[in-house]
Amino acid sequence: MFNIPTVTNQFGHLIIDKINQKTKPLGALGQLEQCAIQLVTLFSQKVASEDAFKTFAPAINKPTLLVFAGDHGVAAQGVSIAPSDVTSQMVANFVSGGAAINVFCQQLGWQLEVIDCGILHPVTAPSVHNCRLGSITKPLNTDMAMNTAQVQQGFNNAKQLVQQLSHSGCNTIAFGEMGIGNTTSAAAIMAAMLNLPAQQCVGKGTGVSDDIVTRKITVVEQALVLHQLHLADPISLLAALGGFEIVHITGAMLAAAEQGMAVVVDGFICSAAAMAAININPAVKDYLIFAHCSNEQGHRLMLNALDVKPLLQLDLRLGEGTGAALSLPLLQAALGFYNQMASFADAGVKQVVS
Repeated sequence: MFNIPTVTNQFGHLIIDKINQKTKPLGALGQLEQCAIQLVTLFSQKVASEDAFKTFAPAINKPTLLVFAGDHGVAAQGVSIAPSDVTSQMVANFVSGGAAINVFCQQLGWQLEVIDCGILHPVTAPSVHNCRLGSITKPLNTDMAMNTAQVQQGFNNAKQLVQQLSHSGCNTIAFGEMGIGNTTSAAAIMAAMLNLPAQQCVGKGTGVSDDIVTRKITVVEQALVLHQLHLADPISLLAALGGFEIVHITGAMLAAAEQGMAVVVDGFICSAAAMAAININPAVKDYLIFAHCSNEQGHRLMLNALDVKPLLQLDLRLGEGTGAALSLPLLQAALGFYNQMASFADAGVKQVVS
């Protein structure tokens, strides 16, 4: 379903040599140098020759952040401090421009798109994309959250959205989410994929009490037992444990990689979707940039399992794509120094070797 090109390193030696010739000690820009290598490598995949590469100036074009919203039947199982009604209320807040993600996108230069993947109370606004797979998933500890046809439809929806953005010139994309109960779904996905006990994967989410955390652990354990025959295949796993928004994010990551886009991964829920995407097609991983490590208990374990290093550590646990949004200036700085910083030869500075 997703034909993702393998990222080649044909200009890797030229990229590293250019970075090492900048007027700085070797490695002095730390993670920004690794970020520059990844971005330049991604954006140069269609450059035809070394001569063409030498004049190639990669840039982030039309960065776009998509917030996917979906309601979870598991929210009624006592795993959250808020009712499912809040999902729709927050979608309305996105539409009116009042959420943190609105502020960050406006400040930092992201185009923001809001997608209804299936919420209890649809928000009727022209700016909300209708990709509804239903009104709410079934409780994952008593039933399949959805069927595999809904997963495939979510992938199709996401692919169409991403293709439209790619054709408009966007080459950098990020995803956020809104859905009461979705940290429970993400924790279940994590536990299933990494074969970890629920208590290592379940956290406080939006700030629930210890009693609710205990309830979340029980719910995830019930789901893992109930669906044990569906957990080997990633599509069936998403149907059993996922959310409408998580399914769309997974499909959108795969579709963005197929289009050669840089994909900025937000926090715990989006990283769970990234794990699912990698399981479906491992080639997607080279397109993923992990924005931050959230304050959700399982996120650090998840990032370690993926063997990735996030750009930021701000103790965020809001969701919405806020951590991904905040990483954009770092991505721009990485390409900025790569494109504009003088070399030792250009500046007439004696080269520093250490």
